[in-house]
Amino acid sequence: MKFFKELVSDETDRVSSKRVAGLLCVVALVASLIANTFSHESVKPSDILVESVALFAFGALGLTSVDKFTKSKQS
Repeated sequence: MKFFKELVSDETDRVSSKRVAGLLCVVALVASLIANTFSHESVKPSDILVESVALFAFGALGLTSVDKFTKSKQS
């Protein structure tokens, strides 16, 4: 449990909403990938939806990394 708390916490040990949102997007993408592996092509989600969720995850997790470096320079 400590691992997951550290995974979503920022440098000040507060839960980061960007990290939570990014990880939820990653979980949704992995679940979609697994579901598509075992289903017919007619059941798959639209490509634009999958790409949008992937970009949101990249943005949320990427912004968390940028915040980490910009805050240390300001301090």
